Amino acid sequence: MNRAFGRKLLTLTLTLTLTLLAGCGETASALERAMTFRAKLLAAAGCTFDAEVIADYGDKSHSFSLSCQGDENGNLTFTVTAPETLAGITGTVSASGGELTFQDKALAFDLLADGQISPVSGPWLLLTTLRSGYLTSCGASGEGLRLSIDDSYREDALSLDILTDGADQPTQADIVWQGRRIVSLRVKNFTLL
Repeated sequence: MNRAFGRKLLTLTLTLTLTLLAGCGETASALERAMTFRAKLLAAAGCTFDAEVIADYGDKSHSFSLSCQGDENGNLTFTVTAPETLAGITGTVSASGGELTFQDKALAFDLLADGQISPVSGPWLLLTTLRSGYLTSCGASGEGLRLSIDDSYREDALSLDILTDGADQPTQADIVWQGRRIVSLRVKNFTLL
């Protein structure tokens, strides 16, 4: 059994177990909605969305906006749309790394979480975690959902706190490492392809 299939099977098994333990009610309904969204995302040819990103380094922060497109494998391409001084820079992010393309502009940010991520990989982390992360809690939040999903079972896992709208599509995500929010994303125009 390959590793990716094993993770998906484990995630599905845990989800079903949590559903059975939760019984009827709001938690089971929220969990069912979250798993339905994940199934739609995994079945789609990809997705597009816009993301406003704020990277918090404690003593300073950086903000920028991206137009993003994810493919059916969870790889992400993006174009920086703001600020104007960085607009037009393009890049790709996947599990094997990333690449930036620019002419006379540079996009350089310090790494976060002991070198685990760059701020520009925040939207990719959102997408990959929605596709295959480990759901640790789920509940209703207004008409939408509030999801907590870890990117791995490692001790230094990145946790994502995700809010969705009434259609269960992400609208906001905070990437948390060791109890501190390091990246915030505001997601707009999320569309499955």
